[in-house]
Order: sequence, then C-alpha cells, then structure tokens
Amino acid sequence: MLHSLRWIPAIVVMAVVAPGQVQAAGDLTAQTPVEIKVQLGNKQDALRFFPATINLETGRLYRLILSNPSSQKHYFSSAALAQAVFTRKVQVNGAQGQPIAEVKGQIREVEVYPGGITEWWFVPVKTGDFSDLECTIPGHRQGGMVGNVRIK
Repeated sequence: MLHSLRWIPAIVVMAVVAPGQVQAAGDLTAQTPVEIKVQLGNKQDALRFFPATINLETGRLYRLILSNPSSQKHYFSSAALAQAVFTRKVQVNGAQGQPIAEVKGQIREVEVYPGGITEWWFVPVKTGDFSDLECTIPGHRQGGMVGNVRIK
C-alpha cells in the first residue's frame, strides 16, 4: 500500500504545475468541425431526410447543416440525439448564408422553413443507435420523414 502511495505527490505536482495543458486538451469546441449536410425534404416535397442515417463519433465537433429545399416547413427532432450531445450553438443563416442569429443551450428540435438553412454545432458525448429522428409536423412521420442517428 505504501509503495503505491509514493506516486501521489508527483501527480499533485503535475496537476498544479500544468493545469493549462489539461484544460487545453479537453477543449473539444476548438476543433475544426466535421461538416454533415442533411436535406429536410426536396424540391418535389418528398417527406424524407436526405440522408436518412447520420453516423457520428463521440468527442468530435460537428456542424450539422440542415437545409430545406421544399415548399413546406420541416422539423429535425430527436430527443435521444439531444441527450447524447453537448450543443455548442444553433446558427440561423440569412439568404446569402451569413449568420443572423445564434441559439445557445440544450436543443431538442430544429424547425427549418422553406428555403432555409440552419446549422447545429455539437459534440457527441454518448454512444448509441437512435431511431427517433423524425419531423413532428402532423402527417410527416407517417409519410416517411424518419431517420436514424448512430454515435460510436
């Protein structure tokens, strides 16, 4: 027991002398984001997510670009995904693609209007296979607007 305790002073000194290095290594939001594009519907008003399956990895920063080329609004909703990620921000973009608003905090659902583009920046912190991705507008889920999110 005493033999294993002799390392404690060295660990304490390392934590006190180099705390900045530990914090810097843990700053996941400083990464260059992995860009994933998901279309909510299409110009023919199909009730689909394109693609319908999204694959992610824990610990990586993602910029999920949600675009809606259809003539109707759509929701990107997944309670399981919302609970499995740390959201950095949701960014609303204007007609020329410039940011016009940011939303901070926990996000569960993103609504994208016809012709709109919204970005959800997040870091997955929990693994899982989630099949609750859907558009919650009445009739859209039943019409096939569902998907899966896999986090490994």
